[in-house]
Amino acid sequence: MPRTPSHTPAVSRRSVLRALGGAAGLGALAGCGVPAAYVRPGDRAVADSSARDKTLTWANWPLYIDTADDNPNRRPTLEAFEKRTGISVGYVEEINDNDEFFGKISPALMNHQSTGRDLIVISDWMCARFVRLGWVQRMDRSRQPHVAKYLDPLLRSPAFDPGRMYTVPWQSGITGIAYNRRRLGREIRHVSDLWASDLKGRVTLLSGLDEAFALLMQGNGVDITKWTADDFHKVCDQVEQQVRRGQIRRFTGNDYTKDLVSGDVLACQAYSGDVIQLQADDPDIRFVVPEEGAELWSDSLMIPNRAFHKANAERLIDYYYEPEVAAELAAWVNYVCPVPAAKDVLAASRDKDTAALAGNPLIFPDSVMRQHLAIARDITSTERVEFAKRWNRIVGL
Repeated sequence: MPRTPSHTPAVSRRSVLRALGGAAGLGALAGCGVPAAYVRPGDRAVADSSARDKTLTWANWPLYIDTADDNPNRRPTLEAFEKRTGISVGYVEEINDNDEFFGKISPALMNHQSTGRDLIVISDWMCARFVRLGWVQRMDRSRQPHVAKYLDPLLRSPAFDPGRMYTVPWQSGITGIAYNRRRLGREIRHVSDLWASDLKGRVTLLSGLDEAFALLMQGNGVDITKWTADDFHKVCDQVEQQVRRGQIRRFTGNDYTKDLVSGDVLACQAYSGDVIQLQADDPDIRFVVPEEGAELWSDSLMIPNRAFHKANAERLIDYYYEPEVAAELAAWVNYVCPVPAAKDVLAASRDKDTAALAGNPLIFPDSVMRQHLAIARDITSTERVEFAKRWNRIVGL
């Protein structure tokens, strides 16, 4: 999840969507079988214009693709794709919040209309909602040999999309713990370390339900690929207790980085990609995957229903899974690269700083770290209303 201003992962008040009565509510309708929400497989596609119309419209988050050093409006990997294929890509940086974007395009999707976009990038927990609603098209993997060959095995089969037939990771990251080693004076190794007395009032947690719960469950020894409602409510009980005793300074979106840099906060829930950027200015800031484990997440590419250029979109997705292209992108965005083969490409770079990125476990997790990473089971439509109500009450949303 790219750092602010490119991404604001915290659940916001905008998640109660005016047009549809709320994203959570719409998910519940789909779970109850309301036909207005769910789109059957036979109603998802239109005649593909890719062969005669060499264009493609792609919606992404801001600051989530490589740009030229001398011109931020130039995107080298994308320009190379256009030159190689003759496909003109309309690249639109219009996604600033998962819920907000859901509200923007959901009226068209639930009414069996085109969104005007051939490719979108949203977080996997939101992708799960689109997949359940039948709002995205199954990809033709025969057009994507590089995806089939190079996609990281850890990311291949999340619970909401076994085999990744509807979604393909764009970039990934880890939700773990960041802390200032010098100011704290000791290491952090466990989720429970956040509740130590010397951190009272100097801890922050993420405010977004989908961003926060998995790591806290892992601290209880839960297998987050198959967590239960009891596991969720146990976490809520624990967080409520820590709020009452004044342990938690506040709940945050991406603005946790400001508190960590200033020293107002000594330890916090954090995203791996943020910490790479913070360490450039302060090497005392550390990121840890707790011994109990940490959550591996992705922002993924999807082709929405009734996209007019599906084959072109599939071709672009596959292009970014070529190790050389994935390496160029990884060197710029600094998130977990979903193409492990890109590591060797970076390592062979003549540029010392670029080559060093290959050894960064927050871009290419090492074998030990990989054993402690897991993709959380998503929150189902029937669970979401109850869980969001309780979590939002705790964090004050």
